[in-house]
Amino acid sequence: MIREKIIPRTDWQQQVENLGFSFHTLNGIAYWDESASYKFSSDEIEVLEKASAGVYSLCLKAVQHVIDNNLFHLFRIPDAFIDLIKQSWAEKFPSVYGRFDFCWNGNLSEPPKMLEFNADTPTSLFEASIVQWQWQKALHPDADQFNSIHEKLIEQWKRTKKKLQNETLYFSCLDEFPEDYVTVSYLQDCASEAGLETEYIPVHEIGWNGAGFTDNFENRIHGIFKLYPWEWLVNEEFGAHLHDSDTIWIEPAWKMLLSNKAILAILWELFPNHPNLLECYFDTPKTLKSFAAKPLLSREGANIKIVENDELLEETAGDYGEEGFIFQQLCKLPEFDGNFAVIGSWMIGGKPAGMGIRESSTLVTSNTSRFLPHYFE
Repeated sequence: MIREKIIPRTDWQQQVENLGFSFHTLNGIAYWDESASYKFSSDEIEVLEKASAGVYSLCLKAVQHVIDNNLFHLFRIPDAFIDLIKQSWAEKFPSVYGRFDFCWNGNLSEPPKMLEFNADTPTSLFEASIVQWQWQKALHPDADQFNSIHEKLIEQWKRTKKKLQNETLYFSCLDEFPEDYVTVSYLQDCASEAGLETEYIPVHEIGWNGAGFTDNFENRIHGIFKLYPWEWLVNEEFGAHLHDSDTIWIEPAWKMLLSNKAILAILWELFPNHPNLLECYFDTPKTLKSFAAKPLLSREGANIKIVENDELLEETAGDYGEEGFIFQQLCKLPEFDGNFAVIGSWMIGGKPAGMGIRESSTLVTSNTSRFLPHYFE
């Protein structure tokens, strides 16, 4: 894993805009950053792929353990929605995607460590799938890239189509956020390419007619993909009707468990000393002197404390924390030329499908972190 400084394409803005990538620059700073790229070996890619598949298998076992033992209180999930989770798991409601965040410097003698699983509403999908693929073909046409995201998305939507019984699949998000809207539009395009009938509806326009969820033309919504967190959805005005509807939600309700940081402590309890996991506990660091304190439901790096040898290194602001914390063994992101890099490993239909790399000047990755392309030889 080598960080290479490069000269950005003179017309890179136009190149990525031609792909539909509208949020390449945020507040005057390049979010899509091709002033550098990461080069991997095929052996390193194989390690990441194996680690992703292995940890995903552990995650599914952890979900079954939580359900079998009714451990929902550890996740601060309201009692009213437990049956919804159990039903979605028992009926195998489809999951399309998720993204692991790994801490790893490419050293083949040290396994990648999973920091968390963005299992419900992960973004950076479009840039990982389409934008960096176009970059690689333009700058390194003879190399390769860990990236079969697009193909696997289409395959998974085809499998999902059977579960939907050929009904229209709706796509929804808060469309005032460009990153969310582009991500959902891309997923909708992939579903259309897979042969599904699709429609878009903003979250705030989803209705309830007393018998089921509807669009703004009173058409029933039989299936819907939402880029909107489950913990927000259950608190919406129509959240109480989630039990009364046969609508299939993607990502499914059982992802409430995997998108919650509580799963990190459950994983360590079930699989202690697993090479790809970090020591992790509820409510207290126990004997850990160096750790990351993470709220159960935080997003975009909010309300995280980084402690090393009992000294506070870094702390982020935010509105999370009342739901409780987990304390995870500190695994400091590798530093390259003053940049801390995290590897986002994509799972599509339960299979490793590619990766994206984000960089920041701090140990905590946030929504202002930059996205850098990669390739391997």
